[in-house]
Amino acid sequence: MRKQNNKASLRFLIVNIFCLTIHLSATGQEPVNIDRIIAKVDDYIILKSDLEKAYLDYLSRGEFRTANVKCAILQQLVQEKMFLAKAVLDSVFVEDAMVQLQLDNRMEAVIARIGSEEELEKHYGKSIDQLKEEYFDEIKEQMIVQKMQQEITQDLKVSPIEVKRFFNKIPQDSLPYFSTEVSVAQIVIQPKAGKEQKQKVRNQMYDIKEQIEQGIDFGVLARQYSEDPGSAARGGQLPFYSRGELAPEFEATAMTLQPGELSDPVETQFGYHLIELQERRGNTFRSRHILISPRPSEKDMIKAENMLDSIRTAILNDSISFQQAAKDFSDDKQTSSNGGFFSDQDGGLRVSVEQLDPTIFFTLDTMTVGNITKPEKFQQPDGSYAYRILYFKDKVPPHLANLDQDYQKIANATLNSKRNERINEYFGEARDNVYIEVDPEYDYCNLVE
Repeated sequence: MRKQNNKASLRFLIVNIFCLTIHLSATGQEPVNIDRIIAKVDDYIILKSDLEKAYLDYLSRGEFRTANVKCAILQQLVQEKMFLAKAVLDSVFVEDAMVQLQLDNRMEAVIARIGSEEELEKHYGKSIDQLKEEYFDEIKEQMIVQKMQQEITQDLKVSPIEVKRFFNKIPQDSLPYFSTEVSVAQIVIQPKAGKEQKQKVRNQMYDIKEQIEQGIDFGVLARQYSEDPGSAARGGQLPFYSRGELAPEFEATAMTLQPGELSDPVETQFGYHLIELQERRGNTFRSRHILISPRPSEKDMIKAENMLDSIRTAILNDSISFQQAAKDFSDDKQTSSNGGFFSDQDGGLRVSVEQLDPTIFFTLDTMTVGNITKPEKFQQPDGSYAYRILYFKDKVPPHLANLDQDYQKIANATLNSKRNERINEYFGEARDNVYIEVDPEYDYCNLVE
């Protein structure tokens, strides 16, 4: 993995992972001009550096330069600040616990890309907690903007006639060219630790609990034993969470503890936890924990492989369809709801071969359309092993976009266009309710009429 080599690139990762928005992007290039305010929307400001960073990001994505691209970007920045101002007026908010959860998830993804928490902290000269505090408000604003946009556009749909009209307006020489695409599905069975493995972990957890009760610091033992990548380095510390945000068993136990009290081992889908409640505020609570997950034995691995082989046999005998089997049995939640099929960023069930995991790509290269592989052992992102079977349903060669082969993509583009129109209409109506001021240098953009 090539590590990021500048702070702006790391900032891009933290702010944009899972939820990209143009005004929060950065390319690692520092603005050469002295920074200044170029627009105000009520109490929110837009700096010239915000516009320049967004513009550089636009160019880094290989987009064509047009005469009014900076105006379009500035309009989007103003719109987003307007959403924040309107959110205050309309009492639209995002709970801090949800922001913290999103921030934790994004930070974990950044750490995975950078290599380690130590690398990230070394680069910034700040702790993970300090970085999270620094980005908290920025992520919260981003989530509020998204919530406002979703509320404005959630009822929009497109008809086949609208899709056809949208497609017919695209100039022939501007039609996108799609590389080879495939429809491929999987069923994943994760080996489950048996009773013996679970008992080993329970015994270990009781031993750790006894050490804590004898005076050894909880945080020291969490750093030594906990397998939770998000909290182990912080001594097991978790942020405030509300009801319904954590595993039910974890939450139920934590809410019955008194501050400072330590639980017995609690089993969840992630493993076994020792939980120490620190503080409770109404329906929210803050705690720290130690997590250890039982490891499947070789016997457990063979059991999972045999189970998957039986599922494959049932599919081949037409006792159950691949899609139904994926929904009923697959442990991969990202694909099981799609009948096992991988999807693109718009939810389409046909993906470019360039987006596939290399292992899957090379497996497909040895298959013919319509085939289902035998169970194969593979390594998951968290380092654990599981078994899967792959179903190669279809393959579409490189081609220019057309309605027959690419209807779903074109429908998504039509819907996005419709959403942008709705947002622009909302902006036109709502700007009368907020104060907007734009630097005279950008009068040519006609943002304020």
